[in-house]
Order: sequence, then C-alpha cells, then structure tokens
Amino acid sequence: MKDFEHLMSVWQEQPLHDRLSVDEVLKQVKKGIRDITNQLYWGIVAMTGVLALTFIILFFFVFQSWLTYVGIIIMLITMLLYAVMIIRNYRILNKRDATLNPTEYLQDLKEYQRNRAKIAGWFYYIYVLLISLGLSLYFIEVLKGASLLYKTAVYGLSVVWILFLTFYYKKRIFRSEEEKLNLMIDRLERLKRQFE
Repeated sequence: MKDFEHLMSVWQEQPLHDRLSVDEVLKQVKKGIRDITNQLYWGIVAMTGVLALTFIILFFFVFQSWLTYVGIIIMLITMLLYAVMIIRNYRILNKRDATLNPTEYLQDLKEYQRNRAKIAGWFYYIYVLLISLGLSLYFIEVLKGASLLYKTAVYGLSVVWILFLTFYYKKRIFRSEEEKLNLMIDRLERLKRQFE
C-alpha cells in the first residue's frame, strides 16, 4: 500500500503540461509568418530593382571589353536565381492559411525551413562568390582610367562589403529567422500533439 501511495505522490508531483490556446498559437504563428513574408517581400522588391538596373546597364551602356559583359551577365544570372528562390519561399509561406489546416501549414513551414537552410548553406556562398566575380570583371573596364588610389578604394570597399555580408550579416539574419521558425514550428507541433 505504501508503494502505491508513493507512486501516487510522485505522479501528482509531475509538472502539468501547459495547454496551448489554439487562437493564441495561431495568432503568434500568423504574426511570425507576416514578419518573415514582409522581409521576403522587400527582398523581392529590392532584387527586382537591382535586376532592372543591371539589365539597363547590360543593354543600354556600351563597353569595349567582352569581360565587362561577362561580368554583368554573371551578376544578372546569379541575382535572377536568387530572386527565383526568394519568390518560391514567399509563395510557400503564402499558399495556405494557418487557421484552415494547421497540420498542412506545419509541413509547409518545415519545407520552407529546409529551403532556407539550403540558401543559408552552400547557395549563399556561391551567390557571394559569383557576384564578386561579376563585379571584378565589371570593374576591370570601368576603373581602367581611374587612379591607383581610387581603384584601391573601390576594390577595398567591395571586399570589405562582401566580407561583412558573408561573415556578419548572413549569420545575424539567418539565425534570427531560424529562431522565429523554430518557435513557430515548435508551437504548432505542441498544438498538434495536444489534439492527438
């Protein structure tokens, strides 16, 4: 009998799992998704503007060296690929409403998270490398008549900017987004387990 009482006391001392409010969780998930989709939206707008500017430079400016054209084309194709990936991720997040079917929405979030992990991994470094290569080829002709000090300043600032984007900005942005996604996925999974 004492063993039973001891077992009952241990069982009663177990912490109660918090029951999640469906409305509260869905409201938090929608807010988090809205934040991420706003970032993606403005990324699409910015990338469209840069693509348009690069397109104008490619087709309306005359250069003597074919390397300049190769550099611009490399940048244009790289930015186009990145824009397609951003648009794809934006559509993944916007194709379903979290309130209609949270289980399917959870799967969409996981798919988005996998896609972003790819971008944060190998694709981002390839993107930076190709943009750097394109800029280097472009600058060969554009800076041909410039002084050595000006060339050094332009190349130096370009290298500093690319290093900043690669080693500081990338980690900060992707880590922040990853934390938001993990929190939303965790909440939806807890909500799903609550109703199983």
